[in-house]
Amino acid sequence: MDAPSRLAEIPSIDRLLGEGWIRPLLERHSREFVVGALRRVCDELRGEIRAGSSAAGAIAAEIERRTAATIARATRSLPVEVVNATGVVLHTNLGRAPLSDEAAEAIRELATGYSNLEYDVEAGRRGDRYDHCAALLRRVVGAEDAVVVNNNAAAVVLIVNEFARGRDVIVSRGELVEIGGSFRIPAMIERAGARLVEVGATNRTRIADYRAALGERTGLLLKVHPANFRIEGFTESVGVEELAALGREANVPVAWDLGSAAPAGVLPERLAGPAPSGPEARAADVVSWSGDKLFGGPQAGVIHGRADALARLRRNPLLRAFRVDKLTLAALEATLRAWLDPDLARERLPTVRRLTEPASAVRDRASLARDMLAPAVRERIEIVPLAALVGAGSAPEQEIESAGWAVEGSATRIDALCRAGRPPLVGRVEDGRFLVDFRCLECGDAELAAARVAEVLEAIERDA
Repeated sequence: MDAPSRLAEIPSIDRLLGEGWIRPLLERHSREFVVGALRRVCDELRGEIRAGSSAAGAIAAEIERRTAATIARATRSLPVEVVNATGVVLHTNLGRAPLSDEAAEAIRELATGYSNLEYDVEAGRRGDRYDHCAALLRRVVGAEDAVVVNNNAAAVVLIVNEFARGRDVIVSRGELVEIGGSFRIPAMIERAGARLVEVGATNRTRIADYRAALGERTGLLLKVHPANFRIEGFTESVGVEELAALGREANVPVAWDLGSAAPAGVLPERLAGPAPSGPEARAADVVSWSGDKLFGGPQAGVIHGRADALARLRRNPLLRAFRVDKLTLAALEATLRAWLDPDLARERLPTVRRLTEPASAVRDRASLARDMLAPAVRERIEIVPLAALVGAGSAPEQEIESAGWAVEGSATRIDALCRAGRPPLVGRVEDGRFLVDFRCLECGDAELAAARVAEVLEAIERDA
């Protein structure tokens, strides 16, 4: 059929709006939105016909297919749910810590109505949003007071700004870390209005180095836990308690940035790192850490410590710029309640559960999921031991024994097709194999992963 005849087959917009297949779209979306999609599709087809490159099928069917696809692309929510088969429990690119059911329910309850976010119901007057979590934080970490900001980087900036604006911050050279997104401690200190004073060597810093750097301009002694890297061999560092003693002697506050942290006694010691509730934390004037990552809650920066130090932070104008909303506070409070009981934390918090589950249980889940597949698909999947990771700059190089699938076939093609599904299945390609790690695949996610891999292998077989 020649181009003029093909062009004549394209109906008017008014006629298309009367088609049966368009009615469900008009019920879900505004008329203006649907009309705009139809016009784009028709204009695209006209351009292709004139260029001699349009689809050879029926015009009406092509318009229906393309309109549905155009609207689906335009209305697809971002970000989308992803099935994490990478073996990285706290995958920064995949949103890090999944929330517990209780935290999600707390968000849902507050999201759909009003709350006493900053209202004291008993007194009938304005309240403080930080009171909701402060009492629970005091119980979990044993601190005198606490506040919450929107992430741990904000917590560090707030602390430095309050105690050392226009003054010096002393930090060991071995602790000048770079966190995600190329943000570095020195740059954060500078933007907070303070001047960085480096002491010691990259691998060895002594208390005498801090003492020698003290002066009239010193505003803060800052210790940063190097959570995302390790220095091994000929090393030496100053503990928080020793640094705090020097701070008291010199009348200089001491802050400890833990980065990623969880209360002691729940996670394996090699994964947990320093605890925000231990004697070291109680020695510092202020301590900061992330509310997600190892803690398993929402993105937030937790600050706790001495009551007088926290009172200063509460008065700092930056606190308002860094404050969290009601949904974050609701999720954090639900997470804190789980941490009041170690057994409850292991059972209810997805991050803790996935970091502590025995490898044998992970292997059993992978095996069960494989057994549910058709024989032709099953024979292309091998159950293999794998090494999972904590992720998110926590416990670097500490592997967690895990298990999963090695899928036979072109690893890159299988990987691309799995990611193209909805929801995307994100595994990993290693040594020329596509791997599906089951450590983070619980219940429904394991079933989704199995179904997706089966669909992909069957599609590849049909195309062969």
